[in-house]
Amino acid sequence: MKAFGGRVLFLDRSDINTDEIIPAKYLTENSKKALAPYLLEDLKLPAFIPSRDIPGKAAVITRANFGCGSSREHAPWALEMNGIHLVVAESFARIFRQNMYNCGMLAIELPADTLASLFATFAATGADVAVDLDKCVLSFSAAPGGKTQTVHFSLSAFERALVEAGGWVEYAARHY
Repeated sequence: MKAFGGRVLFLDRSDINTDEIIPAKYLTENSKKALAPYLLEDLKLPAFIPSRDIPGKAAVITRANFGCGSSREHAPWALEMNGIHLVVAESFARIFRQNMYNCGMLAIELPADTLASLFATFAATGADVAVDLDKCVLSFSAAPGGKTQTVHFSLSAFERALVEAGGWVEYAARHY
């Protein structure tokens, strides 16, 4: 099972598509690792500089419809190769969400008002998130001595099994 939690990258926009997550011109790379330097290269957000803002991050908090666009696995792979195994959003494109679980990663959906609270409280603080899969709880904290917030989420039994196995390939090897 992959490690979850750590420093959070806040991306304050809805409809971030797979071409913004990993530009199509890199889909010919012949390894997942080769995708790493290009994560979010084409994402346009005020003051966002991928080479400065991505290193050291382990989770993404964003808005609605994350991963819309094409159905490529490369988008979750690019996140994974940068050590990001958790994305929290109001909603995901269906295929992107399933590709996250197929890679043994978490795609957690939270209500818009909960996300708004997380952005307002933690986006400018260098926040961390801890994940308790057994209790389905995300625990957010700001710098030492700062604010904290706990959020509950849900996972289906199959999603949990994929995450615990490390992804679809590992799950299939154990069950088929």
